[in-house]
This record gives sequence, structure tokens and C-alpha cells, in this order.
Amino acid sequence: MPSFPLKPQQFLAPVVATFLLAMALIPVARAGDDDQQAYCKYVTQQAAAQRDLLRTPDAIGGFTQPNTGLPTQVVWGLTGSLSNVRKGTLTMDAARKDCELYTATASAQQAIQYAIPSLEKQALQNRLALIQQASENLGTLLATTSKMVDAQNMTRPMAFALQTTKIKLEADRADTQSKIVAIYSPQLSDKPVKDLVAEKQAREEKERTAIYKLNRQNDWDVALSVGAHQQVNPLLGGPGAYGEVTVSYNLASHAINKHLDQSAVAYDEWKKVQEGDVMRSADVLKQQLVDTISVQDSRLKSLQEQQKQIENNIQLLGRPDTSAALDFGNQLSTTKLLLQIEIGDATFRLDQLKEFLSRNF
Repeated sequence: MPSFPLKPQQFLAPVVATFLLAMALIPVARAGDDDQQAYCKYVTQQAAAQRDLLRTPDAIGGFTQPNTGLPTQVVWGLTGSLSNVRKGTLTMDAARKDCELYTATASAQQAIQYAIPSLEKQALQNRLALIQQASENLGTLLATTSKMVDAQNMTRPMAFALQTTKIKLEADRADTQSKIVAIYSPQLSDKPVKDLVAEKQAREEKERTAIYKLNRQNDWDVALSVGAHQQVNPLLGGPGAYGEVTVSYNLASHAINKHLDQSAVAYDEWKKVQEGDVMRSADVLKQQLVDTISVQDSRLKSLQEQQKQIENNIQLLGRPDTSAALDFGNQLSTTKLLLQIEIGDATFRLDQLKEFLSRNF
């Protein structure tokens, strides 16, 4: 009885495995729930189609000429593979692991991508509050100065300097509000970045393990064929049943598995240096935070030195008793108000950055 080989479509599992692995490496553009669910549905449906293909036996039919000199026979039946049944299960498992990896990668990438914009938005909102406080203090100073102008203790040009400061504050307010509106910062995960990266690495390891199991399933196969045959000419007797079991083993399995193991090591090394991968991006973010902390620390120290000079001048001025002294006192006060905004901004940013760095890394 002739042997009926399996159809080529039944050996597509390695191709699907490679496809799933490639899809896992595509950079994530966004990490919303809709995006993750849509991707998982896509991958799962692709895997389900491949699973059904692998698990379902093939119907076969055709003619054969036995080598024993017997007349031509027509044969029909079913053929299936135990290895393919196993591949169907492994394909679904690889798809689920790929979905979990995508979700973990998306969460980590989102947290890294929007970390600095989120911190900047919070800092700008704090600056807006500082500007509001300075505006209220300036309003009090303007009211006092206006009374002194009415009493002719100060000239209007001297009072105009306060109006100039008010214009600067309003311009700063508008600029800050514009920056806040321009920054997009979605709701981020409460988990630290280090935990998100670790989770992504764990999911990636599980996904690679599932892929390698699927690839190694090609090492062996047990093919089963059952059906019937009937002599064509002359048409004698009824159809006869036949069954066939074919056991195969790939002689290159050891070498193939060795290459797969080496590819796993190479993959780990690649991920450590890949631009855009979450591990690399997390390292870049950490360095950015460290550098920004250094910049803000220098900025704060410089502002504090200027504040000391302003305070010294205010103490030296004492209680002003001339219009010139009053004018100088107003200049010192307005400068102090503007300086307090910058000091409050720098202090908030510095504390915010240190807390974020400590919590996430």
C-alpha cells in the first residue's frame, strides 16, 4: 500500500511562530485598553485559525498503481498528525503569551514615554499656583502704592513699575497655561517603572519559551492515515479498508535546538542594547532624570543666592521715608515676588524629580 504524505499546509506552524515573535517586537504606538484588546483579538483569531488547520484531518483521494502488478486502484480517506494536534495547542498558548507580552510592553512603554511630560505638567500647574499667589501679593502692593500716589507721596511713573510687573505676571500665566494645554499626559500605571520593566521581561521570557516549544515540536511526528481502496478496472469485489502509521524524526533536531538556544542568548543581548526597547528606554529615562536633577539643583542654588541679596537690600533699606526709597522698596518687592515664583518652581521640580527617581528606580 502506498504512503500518503501530509499536505504542506500542515507544516505552517513554524511560520506562524516566527510571525508571532515578529509582531511582539513591533514598537507600541499607544497603550490604551482599546489598543491592547484589539491586538489580542487579532492575534488570538490568527492563532485559532492555525489551530483549526492543524487539528483537523485532511480528506484525501486519488489513484494509485501498486508496485505488485495489481490493477490501478482508487483510494479515499483521512490523514492526520499527532504532532500537528500538539502544535495547535502550542500555537494558542504562544498567542496568549504574545498578548500578555504586548500588554506588559505597552504599559511599560507608556510609563516611560510620558514620565517626563507628566512631571512637566505637574510642575507647570504648581507654577500656575505660584503665579496666582504672586498676583495677589502684587495686588496688595498696588493698592498701597495707589493710596500713596493719591497722597502725593509717590509719583505715577514710580507706580507704573508695578503695573509692568503685573503685565509680566499675566504674560507668564498665559504662557504657562498654553504649555499645560499643549502637553498630553494620559493616566499612567501606579506601578513603578522598574516593576513594569521587570514584568515585561518576565512576559517576554514566557512568550519566547512558548515559541521555542512550538518550534521544537517539529523534531518528531506520527502521521495516521485511514481509508478505503477499490480496484478500478476490472471492478471486482467491494472496497477494502486500509490504515497506515508513519513515525518520523528530524535528524537535524539536535543542531536545530542548539541554534535555537543560541538565538535565545543573542536575543537577550540584543534587547539590552536595542534602541526603543523598554530596558534601554528605562535606562535613558533614569539618566535624563539624574541630569535634570543636577540642573535644577544648580538653578535653585543660584536663585537662593539672589534671594539673599534681595533680602539684604530690604534689610538695609529699612523703613523708607523718601519717594526714592519708596520706589527702590517697590522694585525690591516686585523682584522678590518674581524670584519667589522661580524658587518655588525650582524647589517643586527638584523634590518631584527626586521622589520620582527614588520610587521608580
